[in-house]
Amino acid sequence: MSLLEAAKTSVSAARPCGLNKIFFGTPLAPVFSVTEPETQAAPPERPASKTKWIVLAGIVVALAVLGVTLLLRASPDNPKAPAPEGTKVKSVLHLDTFVMNLADPEEKAYLRVGIDLGLQDEVKARDGEGAPPVALVRDTILGVLAQCKPDELLTPEGKTKLKTDLVHALRQRAPELGVEEVYFTEFLIQR
Repeated sequence: MSLLEAAKTSVSAARPCGLNKIFFGTPLAPVFSVTEPETQAAPPERPASKTKWIVLAGIVVALAVLGVTLLLRASPDNPKAPAPEGTKVKSVLHLDTFVMNLADPEEKAYLRVGIDLGLQDEVKARDGEGAPPVALVRDTILGVLAQCKPDELLTPEGKTKLKTDLVHALRQRAPELGVEEVYFTEFLIQR
């Protein structure tokens, strides 16, 4: 290709604002040249690869297994998941809220605490034969609470010690109840 043909090609390929005019039969070289890139054939679109489908199928199977597992755990045939090895609680006995004065000679302090007891056996009906001895349980709890000082109960360690003392006292006075845990459902100290 000659030099003249190359110049004509570059001028005709360039498109800077109408400078491609030929004056007096001589092609003008543009101040700058913008050439269109050669059009390359785009690679043909490939169908989705097999690995994408395998990954998608794996995710669908995993979600299905998770859903079936959750449904089986919540089904009426299996209402409770097995309890951890450390706990033997099979039922909970709800007690009415306790409100009492705390032992503090320097100031008046009141305690309001809600307590539920975790029992190792199923709770029978609240009334009639085999019912839990609620009066004995409440008396035992009030006896332990009456010895507490407000400053002790304000710390987490004090609350843990109170739970331990309650379990110990209830096991001594009502061993047939089978108390395993004490749960505080509310805890308020007012000075």
